[in-house]
Amino acid sequence: MSAPSPSPLLPRLGFLEATLVVMGGIIGSGIFINPSVVARHVHTSPLILGAWLAGGAVALVGAFVYAELAERMPRVGGQYAYLREAFHPAVGFLYGWALLLVINAGGLAAVAVTFGRYAVELTGLTLDERTVAIVTLLALAVVNCLGVKSGSLVQGTLMALKIGVLLVLIVAGLVLHRPPAPAAAPPDGLLAFGGAMVPVLFAYGGWQAANFIATEVREPRRNLPRALVAGVIGVVVLYLGANWVYLRGLGPAGLAATGTPASTLMRAILGPRGATFIALGIAISTLGFLSHSLLTMPRVYFAMAADGVFFPSVARVSERRRAPVVAIILQAALAIGVALSGRYEQILGYVVSADWVFFGLSAASLFVLRRRAVGGEKVRFPVPGHPFSTGAFVAVSALVVLSTAWAYPVNTIVGLGLVLAGLPAYVLWTRRAVSGRLSPGGSAGPGCSPPRSDPGHLQKKSGG
Repeated sequence: MSAPSPSPLLPRLGFLEATLVVMGGIIGSGIFINPSVVARHVHTSPLILGAWLAGGAVALVGAFVYAELAERMPRVGGQYAYLREAFHPAVGFLYGWALLLVINAGGLAAVAVTFGRYAVELTGLTLDERTVAIVTLLALAVVNCLGVKSGSLVQGTLMALKIGVLLVLIVAGLVLHRPPAPAAAPPDGLLAFGGAMVPVLFAYGGWQAANFIATEVREPRRNLPRALVAGVIGVVVLYLGANWVYLRGLGPAGLAATGTPASTLMRAILGPRGATFIALGIAISTLGFLSHSLLTMPRVYFAMAADGVFFPSVARVSERRRAPVVAIILQAALAIGVALSGRYEQILGYVVSADWVFFGLSAASLFVLRRRAVGGEKVRFPVPGHPFSTGAFVAVSALVVLSTAWAYPVNTIVGLGLVLAGLPAYVLWTRRAVSGRLSPGGSAGPGCSPPRSDPGHLQKKSGG
């Protein structure tokens, strides 16, 4: 039986909403914790701020790369579509496979349990943190099943609250706290700076997820590239401001000595109320990450199913809400399963290498798509400094993978092994798709390729 023709996902998000989605994909709990890790690698204020500035530059180049990709191919699934078109459908499938089973399942479960821990602490509930995590995932899945507008409204609200928490932190640190006396610091080398860049790049990751909802953004060739660049620039400003007040209030040595710099600083400024405020901010940030993931990631699985390389039911869209309901429920169910199993920390160890392999491949896809001149017109948002800037981003991605493999060889091998384990599944689904088209009930001929999930295809299939 052939896969059902999916209904189109409708464009309902404007520039501001898309910008909040970009920022929501980046800002999580990392900015409240990772600065301490950076300060343990490099020990002077200029180098600490330099690491965050360099990470912001890498993120901005990545945003420009994805902005040009979004303009050339404003298709549902974003990164999945770029890899599929530039290299091979199997490469796109492996990305979706890794996203579903490794990158997002472990990430959602870990962050949901973290939110549950903070929620229990702040409210005094007698519930287990995993129970709170499961209820939260179910509630956010329901919100996103109501449609992209509903999901983006919740996401935008949480994003505004996250920005507010960071602004309060920055203003309080500048106005109310005196900087400590500077202390002598040991000299730092290039390797130390490279080690500091790893937690920085993790804290800046996530801008690419906005491209998953490309077909649900109004005028995506114009609004999505602008949202990517504006969102990343906004996050860079907030991150540099937060690190500036950490250093001003705690100093490099004090920043390195604490594992919770935001809580330590706000406790010093406002006492226990300050620490409670930051705990609330971290809870909001983790909730925002969960909302963002359930808004954006399921669009990749929807695109895979629309291409005939995943369960056909995942390509179904609610006729009333125009949301990929099955894909959203699938992602939430997997995250709940991982949270109940308690294996999310182990899965997270496999994420890093897999994630950055696909970052590098996605940036490399721009070279291929430019050579083919996909889109047939001159783009308005080309990557500045291409091919050097794009090549540098690919090189940074490779360095992150290599450094992770050097530090955690077992996790890297297992993570890449889980990705490659998707190849048999890809072969199985493509054979089923071919046999479905060749069966008497199939509508396509022997030489036809699987249906594509680009907007034009969906509109033609639905008669729009």
